Amino acid sequence: MKLTTYLNYGGNCAEALHFYEEHLGGKIVTMQTYDQMPEPKNIPSGLEKGIVHARIIIGDTLLMASDGPPDKFQPMRSVYLALSVDSNEEAERLYALLKEGGEIFTPMAETFFAFRFAMLRDKFGTSWMIINERPMP
Repeated sequence: MKLTTYLNYGGNCAEALHFYEEHLGGKIVTMQTYDQMPEPKNIPSGLEKGIVHARIIIGDTLLMASDGPPDKFQPMRSVYLALSVDSNEEAERLYALLKEGGEIFTPMAETFFAFRFAMLRDKFGTSWMIINERPMP
């Protein structure tokens, strides 16, 4: 058995994955639009150019994603993608990048368990934790 995270977007899946590919060092493996589906097509209104299925690898993790009807889309709640990094500089870089146009839940700070830790939702609706962990006994 394998557990894979599947992300949903409200019409901006391609934009989000291209952003993650460029800025997080990801690699888009596949990306197919609704209008590329075989017949009979059951395309939600307005999503002809939306993503029906995509796969991206970030680090050593595979994520799958697609677009759903924008009027039904809700940003992630209570689930975060955790980015573990090896330096404060990389944590700060990712924080500055992902907070632009997003919503900060926990500002970047030092904690008892991390040299740097933050929680936020990016402009695409994906929630992230960024952590440069402290060695724990």
